[in-house]
Amino acid sequence: MPAPRPVDPHELRAAVAAVSGWLAGGQPPDRAALAAAVRLSLRMLPHVAPGRSVEVRVPPFAAVQCVEGPRHTRGTPPNVVETDPRTWLELATGALTWPDALSAGRIKASGTRADLAPYLPIVRVP
Repeated sequence: MPAPRPVDPHELRAAVAAVSGWLAGGQPPDRAALAAAVRLSLRMLPHVAPGRSVEVRVPPFAAVQCVEGPRHTRGTPPNVVETDPRTWLELATGALTWPDALSAGRIKASGTRADLAPYLPIVRVP
């Protein structure tokens, strides 16, 4: 299995910082800034949680596979996490906890390995 593409930590922090005002209740970012923040933070997830047993989807921007366990190769994965871009970025930055997002219905998670709580947050932005 090839290693996940590296993520420049400065680029990741800058991309997330570009949308941090929106996450704090400000104006929505432009689509390109939002896409960059989601894609870079999702690309960091396999570095934090290596493996291919869980597919994490943040439509319409990206999906990655992560977490150790049986590798998924065809069809619908048995372990799937799906959420919207705002929820993902709140989770990735620590502004929202996994249990709070689950209880609020902001995450769809299926499968026994579909728990990202041990791997979050991914990035902190001052």
